[in-house]
Amino acid sequence: MNDTQRMIDELLSPIRLFLQCDTPESWIEEARKPENLTALLVDHCNCELKASQTAMWLIRKYAVDEESGKELLAWAKPYEDFVYGKARCTDAFHGKKNGLSAPLVPKPGFIHGQELIDKMVRLIKEEFHHFEQVLEIMEQRDIPYNNLRAGRYAKGLMKVVRTHEPATLIDKLIIGAYIEARSCERFAKLAPYLDEALKKFYISLLRSEARHYQDYLTLAEQIAGKDISVRVKAIGAREAELISTPDCSFRFHSGVPAFAEAGA
Repeated sequence: MNDTQRMIDELLSPIRLFLQCDTPESWIEEARKPENLTALLVDHCNCELKASQTAMWLIRKYAVDEESGKELLAWAKPYEDFVYGKARCTDAFHGKKNGLSAPLVPKPGFIHGQELIDKMVRLIKEEFHHFEQVLEIMEQRDIPYNNLRAGRYAKGLMKVVRTHEPATLIDKLIIGAYIEARSCERFAKLAPYLDEALKKFYISLLRSEARHYQDYLTLAEQIAGKDISVRVKAIGAREAELISTPDCSFRFHSGVPAFAEAGA
C-alpha cells in the first residue's frame, strides 16, 4: 500500500462508519462517462458555492450581529455575481486574495458563537478556493459554466429538519456533516476512474472535506450538550435513502440513475 492510498484509507475509515450506505456502483458508472463530465464539474462547482453559502447563513443567523453579517455578504458577492449574474467574469475573485475586510463580532449570549464562526469561516475560505479551482479546470477543458438546476439531495435532507431551536440548528449541522462526508466518499470512489489531473485534484480535496464533516458534527454535539446519536442515525437514514434510490437527475449527490435502474 502506497502513502496516498494509506492516507485515503485513514481519512475514509470514520466516514464509512458514519455514512449508512456506500455510493452505488451505478452512479460511479454514470459519473465516469465522458459525456457527463460537464454536468459533474458544473454541479461540483455549484456545490462548493452552496457549501460556503450554507456556512455563511449559519454564522449570520446564529453567531454575529447585522454589521458582521454584511461583511459576510460582501465576501460572497463576487462569487454569487458570477453564478447568478449574466456576466461570467472571474476578475473580482480569480487569483486574488478575497476575504473578510473586518473581523466578525460574535453575538452575546451564544456561548458557541466564536467556535461556530472560526470553523465556518475556515470552511468558507476553503470552499471558495475549491470553487475557483473547479472553474479553472473547466476553463482548461473549454467547459463553459452554465446554470444547472439543483438535484433533490439537499432539499430532501432539509425536509427532516425540526422546526424549533436549538433542534433546527443541530439538525442543519448534522446535515452539513452528511453532505461533506458524502462528498469525501464520492471524491475517493470516483478518482481512480478519472484522468490523472482530475484524479489528483479530487484526492487533494479529501482532507478538507473530511475535516468539514468532523467540524459540523462536533458543533452539533457541543450545541446539543447531550448525546445526538439517535438524531444522527435518523438523518443518516434519510441521506442513505436519497443516495440509494432511483433519481431522475444526474448530479454530484444524486441517487441511483433512474434510467440505469430501469434497464437493470
